[in-house]
Amino acid sequence: MSEDMMGARAVGAGQGWTWIADGFALFKKAPGIWIALAVVLIVIQLVLGLIPFVGAIATVLLLPALTGGLMLGCEALQRGDSLEVSHLFAGFKEHTGNLIALGAFNIVALIIVLIPVFVIVGVGAVVGMMKGDATGAVALGGSFMLALLVFLSLIIPVAMALWFAPALVVLRGLPPVAAIKESFLGCLKNIIPFLIYGVVMLVLSILATLPLLLGWLVLVPIATASIYTAYRDIFGDA
Repeated sequence: MSEDMMGARAVGAGQGWTWIADGFALFKKAPGIWIALAVVLIVIQLVLGLIPFVGAIATVLLLPALTGGLMLGCEALQRGDSLEVSHLFAGFKEHTGNLIALGAFNIVALIIVLIPVFVIVGVGAVVGMMKGDATGAVALGGSFMLALLVFLSLIIPVAMALWFAPALVVLRGLPPVAAIKESFLGCLKNIIPFLIYGVVMLVLSILATLPLLLGWLVLVPIATASIYTAYRDIFGDA
């Protein structure tokens, strides 16, 4: 595939909403299977979360492979084929090493991002906040706000680098470094659509949380499918 064909393109601001709408359209093609996939994915994360330290590492390490499998499921739906629960693990059948490499990159990037946060507020405060203790954040005051700003300024580029990377690995066969680069550039060229996308997803997240978190069984599939529809829009696989 030529370099021109692989390059990301800038799209209109309104596409941020279109990605979500198109993701919902993919959800409607197989709602039962999508909800089953969401349940399995949530259960996997909950089980891994019960394992101290190792579980958190495993979650981050395996997430790109699981996401890659879901991208293959979206591709199957787009072709008119069936979506199956087994698609969640399809990323482990091909491109396993490259997808795990994306997870390893994520782990290293998170460590680098957290280092300045630890320096600003201290390890104990960060660990407490990760466990849900908000009193430490209140006590830190200005230091907490500075740490938060530093964290956001560093984690957003990491998210950009990984957003489309699993799709680029499983659907285009790109190696990890190339997938990370293309994903970052694809997001960078479309900051405005992503801002709109983020605002809409934030509102939907609040609404999904209200009915005893049950809305997440629908929102998780829509959000996943929206990554695929955005990928097709930005990278021209339409």
